Amino acid sequence: MTDRWYLVENVDEIASPALLVYLDRVRENLRRIIALAGGVERLRPHMKTHKMAEIIQMQREAGISKFKCATIAEAETAASVGAEDVMLAYPPVGPNPQRLVQLVKAFPNTKFSTIGDDAGALRRLSDAFAAGGETIEVLLDIDNGMHRSGIAPGEKAADVYRLLADLPGLKPGGFHVYDGHAREADLQARIKHAEADFVPVEQLRSRLEAAGLPVPRIVAGGTPTFPVHARHADRECSPGTCVFWDENYAGKFPDLEFLPAALLLTRVISKPGDNRLCLDLGYKAI
Repeated sequence: MTDRWYLVENVDEIASPALLVYLDRVRENLRRIIALAGGVERLRPHMKTHKMAEIIQMQREAGISKFKCATIAEAETAASVGAEDVMLAYPPVGPNPQRLVQLVKAFPNTKFSTIGDDAGALRRLSDAFAAGGETIEVLLDIDNGMHRSGIAPGEKAADVYRLLADLPGLKPGGFHVYDGHAREADLQARIKHAEADFVPVEQLRSRLEAAGLPVPRIVAGGTPTFPVHARHADRECSPGTCVFWDENYAGKFPDLEFLPAALLLTRVISKPGDNRLCLDLGYKAI
């Protein structure tokens, strides 16, 4: 953890461009993530930042058992190293319902879940799992202000959740709520924004539970709103970026004290002019 932590002793042996991961700093970030969450029980870190089986292993060694991912390939990577609980936080469409059935069959020791917000897509997912003789938990994807995917927490959302509870092969797993729009640099302003936008989500949960429908979990937020949702014992937190951290987030969110733990190695391959360098790390390499 020195000021020159980034130096590589055997740099001449490493081909470039390359991604360098500093494991001691990753371990320290994991320690800070767990401390902020108050333990591992409510952590479901997103693997889209690292996409690495080795990092999943490190998280499991730290006691983390639940994971979130964005693709079938990421879900398979997590399951292949023994992840106990993997949520595909992306609605399965096209061939993906059948691919997800195959994944469930291939890794019977991993509990899989996914998300959805559309009646037609949920029916197709139900058809795939019912035909495959499997059942999967599905979390209703709720839009509480991001306006990207998900359904607004209102009457239509309640109808879709009721449908989800009735469809064969599917089991209601609660809500998935990504509030990436709450990005204020000031922590108190970010807390105020995120908490206000979560009120309709809590109201929908109370309404469904009063009607006898289970809402067993709420998986909420990303890295910027991690400290907001960590305050609530009934929410699972799914930060991702903080495992490696980055300069952009470090500048925007000074309250999140994580360490840069991955760097890109590049070399100068040409000096074509007095004021020009050419590197071996280009946009396509990234």
